[in-house]
This record gives sequence, structure tokens and C-alpha cells, in this order.
Amino acid sequence: MSSKAAQSISKSASAAAGSIGAAAGSLGTAAVAAASAVAAAAVAASIVLSPVPDAAARMDGVHADLLRAVQLNQITAEQAEKFEAKLAGRILGEA
Repeated sequence: MSSKAAQSISKSASAAAGSIGAAAGSLGTAAVAAASAVAAAAVAASIVLSPVPDAAARMDGVHADLLRAVQLNQITAEQAEKFEAKLAGRILGEA
């Protein structure tokens, strides 16, 4: 066998090995993606199936979140008050 033929076969074998390695890497990536999807579905199911807090508890959470937003200078106190009043009408109106 000539030297050029041996080099060609060697290059082909290396390319094939690289393709197999890439395919195995893709399978590993697919397995990780599938595991992530299963975990996300489990979290979503736990949220959907968890009991709904009563209106007062929801308003307490809204108030705490808006207070934190004001402290972080994300919104003004006036904006927080208006938004809380708007949500109170919706949340307490449902109860």
C-alpha cells in the first residue's frame, strides 16, 4: 500500500471517529435536554396542583413584592399604590 493511500485511510478513519464522537456528544446533549424538560414539567405540575392562596394572602404577597420594588427604586411609591389598588379590585373582586 502506498504512503498516500495509508494517509487517506488514516484521515478517513479519523473523520469517522470524529463523527461518532460528535454523535455521542449529541446524544448526551439530548439526554440533558430531556432531563431538563422532565424537571420543568414536574415544577409546572407542582405549581398547577398546589392550592390557590386566599385573596388576603395574595394581596399580602402583592404588597410585599411592590414594597421591595420601591426599595430597589424600580418603581415609585405612587406607582406601587396605584398598582396595588388596581390588583386589589381584581383579586378581592374574585373572592
